Amino acid sequence: MNSQKLMRLIICGLVIVAMMKFFLSLSTSQGASEKTHQVIQGGKFWASQHIPELNLDKNQEDPVKIEHADPEVKPEVKPEVKPEVKPEVKPEVKPEVKPEVKPEVKPEVKPEVHPEVHPEVHPEVQPEKKDTIQSNKEELKPEIPNNTPTDPLKIVHLDLKGAAPKVKYLKEIFPLLSSLGANGILLEYEDMFPYEGELAILKSSFAYSPEDIEEIKSLAKQHKLELIPLVQVFGHLEFVLKHEKYFRLREVEAFPNSLNPLAPGSIDLVQDMLTQVMNKHPEAEWFHIGADEVRGLGESEDSKRWLEANNGDMAKLFLNHVTAVGRFMTNLKRGIKLILWDDMFRTLSSDSIKASGLQDLASPMIWTYTPNMDVKVIGSYITKYEEAGFHGVWFASAFKGASGIDQMWTPINHHLKNHLQWQQVITSMPQYKSVRYQGIALTGWQRYEHHTVLCELLPVAIPSLAVCLQTLKYGSFDAKAQSEVQRILGCEIELSKNECKGVSFPGSDVYEKVKNIKNNLESSVKKIMENYHVRGSFSSYNRKRNFANPRNLGFFRDDLKKLMNEWDSFLRTFRESMEAIFYPDTLEEWLEENVNEHIETLSKMVVDVERIIALNGQPKADPLKTR
Repeated sequence: MNSQKLMRLIICGLVIVAMMKFFLSLSTSQGASEKTHQVIQGGKFWASQHIPELNLDKNQEDPVKIEHADPEVKPEVKPEVKPEVKPEVKPEVKPEVKPEVKPEVKPEVKPEVHPEVHPEVHPEVQPEKKDTIQSNKEELKPEIPNNTPTDPLKIVHLDLKGAAPKVKYLKEIFPLLSSLGANGILLEYEDMFPYEGELAILKSSFAYSPEDIEEIKSLAKQHKLELIPLVQVFGHLEFVLKHEKYFRLREVEAFPNSLNPLAPGSIDLVQDMLTQVMNKHPEAEWFHIGADEVRGLGESEDSKRWLEANNGDMAKLFLNHVTAVGRFMTNLKRGIKLILWDDMFRTLSSDSIKASGLQDLASPMIWTYTPNMDVKVIGSYITKYEEAGFHGVWFASAFKGASGIDQMWTPINHHLKNHLQWQQVITSMPQYKSVRYQGIALTGWQRYEHHTVLCELLPVAIPSLAVCLQTLKYGSFDAKAQSEVQRILGCEIELSKNECKGVSFPGSDVYEKVKNIKNNLESSVKKIMENYHVRGSFSSYNRKRNFANPRNLGFFRDDLKKLMNEWDSFLRTFRESMEAIFYPDTLEEWLEENVNEHIETLSKMVVDVERIIALNGQPKADPLKTR
């Protein structure tokens, strides 16, 4: 009896153990399934939110494939995530938030952080980026920039390839630009960007520091100015191709104008430049890639061979490069909106442009700076770009630097007329149904190209800029627009004289001093050289032979020395005003181009008159005796 009870107890115990194991196994299996479901959903969700401009590394060049990254590195896949979190919660987080929201990233973030999250900035990984851009062309299509309508921008172009202003001057004029109606800055860096590594050779001795760029970004954000970097990628690469290191990348061997897009290393160079600049501007929504005036395209041996194999298709030769750059940029930062100058498109067919796919990556900026531009021709360009499938179009006027290659004084009337005609184009835009007006850049060229002389200094052009911005604001330069300009600048606009009298805006001291130099320096020297006694007793022959009557020289000696002293004193204050705004290279160049010749003439006259008077009218040197 006892043995039977014992057996029953044993059998019952085994049954209970088996049932416990069965239920425990089922429970464990369900928990694991739910956790696995959470991991999968979490990984997919964060992949859809990923913004590649700050999270790429050598193993993640392609943002389209980011969802395949190890989900265990994502914070949301931790076991603590509750199983009750269902996938349907995702819409509350709004994965459709576009990268353009990134400007909220505080500009105080120091640039040294960027390499940590963007290691491809280093030149040694450039071939990987090149492979990525070539192999993922189709995958990049979903990354087309968002074209949600926004109000058109009015952006002021700061050309830094000459007379780049110091940051402390930008601190003064950014609020001024904002008050005048601007809401953006187009910053054409050229050699003022602090390139690093292999590209360090490109930067000027006075290039902005990384800290300067952070301050510029902070100032722009403070004054609600959209900051758009501009980096040339094809034409106007003189600042790069002037260096012997890059001679091999020239399209025309003897000229530094344009890049040979087919030369080994060309795409790597462009990608490295763009990456370094983009790393300093991770919050940028727009980026300008230039691509204008590609001089000599098709003349290199590489291009000739390519054209021979492709039925001489120059359009495709050009479009292949800019489209590749566009795809690289969308790969570098998903949602980035690109701009490029339109002049190279003007002779291309809309079908050629459409076949390239560029219309889904960028917007053309139509530029014309003349006071008598043909509005109908501009309309034909817009029509072509609409047919090519571009979603938006930009315009570019000029407030300075487009009226003469060595212009010293800004002709306000010239630029006002240019803007009045652009206003006609802007008001005509509703007739175009599928292409949207995105904004206008008021260009302020500092040089026509890297190797040419300086145009007007920025402070000299502030009245012109004010007139142009207010014209765009009011649709014309009527009494109200003029009153606003005069109130903001503290001056009286005189269009007939291209002047602003009684100025008090930042840099107005340079404005007034340049006006004085323009109006009086050369004329004052000419006036004293036309003096009766200078012409009669102080000719180049007299001075060379040390032969003159001291009495005759005495009639103009004091006036000559007084004029020299006045200009010498004036130029000391001019130097101080210039040094407050510009770097030493700008001051040196501007004086050399506009001042030194006349001052040297005066200085030599003063030296010669004192020397010859001291000779007491002695006989001239006999050339026969000096042989």
